[in-house]
Amino acid sequence: MASLNVGNLGEYLREQRRNAQLSLRQLADAAGVSNPYLSQIERGLRKPSAEVLQQVAKALRISAETLYVRAGILDAERDGQEHRKDGATRAAVLADPTLTEQQKQVLLQIYESFRKENGFVDADGAAGPQDQENEPGPQQTAG
Repeated sequence: MASLNVGNLGEYLREQRRNAQLSLRQLADAAGVSNPYLSQIERGLRKPSAEVLQQVAKALRISAETLYVRAGILDAERDGQEHRKDGATRAAVLADPTLTEQQKQVLLQIYESFRKENGFVDADGAAGPQDQENEPGPQQTAG
C-alpha cells in the first residue's frame, strides 16, 4: 500500500479507510454520511464540506486538519503553525478515551468560540472578529 504521500483526497481517504480495516459502508455509517456519497468522495467525483470531512476524520480517528489541507480548505503553507496547533488541540480532544462523543463536540465548540472571540479563523474558514472589522455588524445600522 502507498505511503501517506497520496495525490488526492479520495485516494488518501481510501487508504486511511483500508488501514483502519473498514468497509466503505462501515465508514459511511460511522461518519453519518451515505454510502454512495462517500464512494463519490473517494472516487474524486464530489468535494465534501468541512463538516463532512470532520465527521469522516472522527470516524477514522485521524486529524481533520489533514483532510482539510488535502481538500484545499486549508492552505498548509499559509496557515502553517497556527493550524498545526489548532489541529493538535482538536486531535487531543477527539482522541481522549475518557470523554463521550457529545462531550468532545461540546469542547470543540467552546474552543472554536474562544478562537473566534480572540480574532482567529476557525477550521471551517469562518472569519473571527479581526477579519470582520470593516463589515457592519448587527449593532451597526445605516442611517
